[in-house]
Amino acid sequence: MQISVKKFSTKGYGVGCLPDGKEVEIPHTVPGDEVFIDWKKKRHPPQKGRVLDILTPSPERIPARCAHATVCGGCCWQQMSYEAQLQEKETRVRKAFQQPVDPIIPCKHPFGYRNKMEFSFSQNRGGARYLGLMIAAAEPYVFNLTECHLGASWYSALIQAVRTWWESSGLDAYHPPLDTGTLRYLTLRHAMHTQQKMVILNISGRPEFAPTRSQLDSFVAAVQSVLGPEVSLFLRIHQTKKGIPTQFYEMLLHGPDHIMEELHLQTGKLLVKISPASFFQPNTFQAEVLYDTALAAIAPGSLVYDLYSGTGTLGLAAASIAARVIGIELSPEAVLDAEENAKRNHRTNVQFLQGDVGALLATLNHTPDTVIVDPPRCGLDPPALHHLKTLLPRQVLYISCNPLTQAANIRELQAVGYRLTRLQPVDQFPHTHHIENIAFLVR
Repeated sequence: MQISVKKFSTKGYGVGCLPDGKEVEIPHTVPGDEVFIDWKKKRHPPQKGRVLDILTPSPERIPARCAHATVCGGCCWQQMSYEAQLQEKETRVRKAFQQPVDPIIPCKHPFGYRNKMEFSFSQNRGGARYLGLMIAAAEPYVFNLTECHLGASWYSALIQAVRTWWESSGLDAYHPPLDTGTLRYLTLRHAMHTQQKMVILNISGRPEFAPTRSQLDSFVAAVQSVLGPEVSLFLRIHQTKKGIPTQFYEMLLHGPDHIMEELHLQTGKLLVKISPASFFQPNTFQAEVLYDTALAAIAPGSLVYDLYSGTGTLGLAAASIAARVIGIELSPEAVLDAEENAKRNHRTNVQFLQGDVGALLATLNHTPDTVIVDPPRCGLDPPALHHLKTLLPRQVLYISCNPLTQAANIRELQAVGYRLTRLQPVDQFPHTHHIENIAFLVR
């Protein structure tokens, strides 16, 4: 079937119209493409198609660098010029807020920028093994990855070594429907400035499928054959049971129990400890741009709240300007890392509180000058938003990777007197549809 691609879906897939007028999503296409697709009717939207041939390419289409670009679900825009990617992201932020935005800040290194990636183990009924990323619009199917240009150069070589180890290990991939098998994910982390590396083998929590000591030793040897002895290696047990919250347990297999990274900010260098479960911005160099841009709005000598503070990087950076910073984070492990990071960077004017953001805000008696929020993709939860409207700080710096939920939250803040003075998108994730955006609000 011949289709004209007219626009992008929210997931970054090209969208065209079927003869009956219904829309069909077509991964790895660009508006302006004329394509021939394979399509099987689905009962529920969205309808999904697969490109068989590009009849007329869009003016914005370019040759993709990666051999997997027509299959992979990780890069949906690698076949589109970088300038067009930036324009599309800027347009999305403008549409979400219905007001002007500052020009998006591009990424100086649009390839090799990711400091963390996660690759899936999968196995079909015939026993064929796959280690790689999800196929676009066909989750949870996985393809065997041989190259990836988003992460560090060693990622691909290590995946090959782990795949070879897997073939001889006798272990099976985890199968969620039956809760059987062992291997779930392979997580790779790379500190861009210090060049330290971490590898995490994620497995199921069923004891009968636990790997033996010999299997783990051979895994360590496989990793070291590529990376050498200077690597942090973990086994992470992912335990799921119906009716009980998912639990994680970590076991150090080799090397230090963390890696160190640096953030080179305008206010100085910040040392950051990264543990297996630590959240850290996936693009180190753009995180520096993001933080510098946001923190330029903080007044010297002010009181700052850092909500959803994680391992404390943003709050610690703010502490070099503010008189006092209070961070709030739900994860106990993240708070421990944040406190260590505060000591390591000699920040004595920072306090980190562990608990639910909404609940802890209700117990604080201070009126902060600035509140920084960097919530999950779902945005601020109702209690946190309620208490933020009760606190009424002079300024709110709202950082988000989802402009749609960000815009919805900000409309509520505008209803209690806040003015949205500036929107600054930052391209943290080239070749994907994801956008990082900073909103500056004052009252």
